[in-house]
Amino acid sequence: MTSSLAWVLFLCIFGSLISIGAASGYLLLPERIRERTLDYLICFATGMLLGAGFLHLLPEAIEQAGDSTHGIMRAAVSAILAFFVLEKGLIWRHHHHHHQTQVEHAHEGPMESGKHAGSLILVGDSVHNFLDGVLIASAFLADFSLGIVTSLAVIAHEIPQELGDFAILIKSGYSRGRALFFNLLTSIAMIVGATLAWFWLNEFSNLIPYLLTFTAASFIYVAVSDLMPALNAKVGLRATAMQVLLIGLGLAFNSVAHFHQV
Repeated sequence: MTSSLAWVLFLCIFGSLISIGAASGYLLLPERIRERTLDYLICFATGMLLGAGFLHLLPEAIEQAGDSTHGIMRAAVSAILAFFVLEKGLIWRHHHHHHQTQVEHAHEGPMESGKHAGSLILVGDSVHNFLDGVLIASAFLADFSLGIVTSLAVIAHEIPQELGDFAILIKSGYSRGRALFFNLLTSIAMIVGATLAWFWLNEFSNLIPYLLTFTAASFIYVAVSDLMPALNAKVGLRATAMQVLLIGLGLAFNSVAHFHQV
């Protein structure tokens, strides 16, 4: 158990550092390259999220729940509806802030709009990172291989998210150093969430199948509600083929891991 906790903390720290490092380094690239390759990252993240949700997390939750399969399905539907409601507020809308900021600039002064967007990004990242830590810990408590797959899916999703969030902080008036510092600060929330969940869930192991369901629902919702609509902005056979290929690559990665686990 101690070694598994070490893996949880290592992957939380690794995921935070690699996503922030990728985001800060990504901003050094020419804007044309950033705009073109960001779609590729989003496609792969979409495949990773869908694969982790449908091929790993939900099957594991159903298996652990035993006769409570209908309860797991009800929990999944309830979680998706809850995410829909939450996304109407301030916390779960941070996936869309880079689009909203452009609209806000047309109606607000540059300083007011920028400060508002930057603050929302920091709050949203803190809460989201805390929940990611809880999800990773619950997956490791269920099964080590499941924890690895879940962590990789979280990291795959965090990288494109951090790319957009980091850029918004820069546009909000933060210096590169200050934006990097606050991103590192919010990433601590993932470690806190994972640590608290690890010790708390040991006393309430019957909740693990439902937390796995919550994780799967969050992955599926983010992929279908946030990432795929962004990909639909680009049409054409070539663009669609590339998107399907990269989404399939993310799914294939999960399939290989699932086969290895079996």
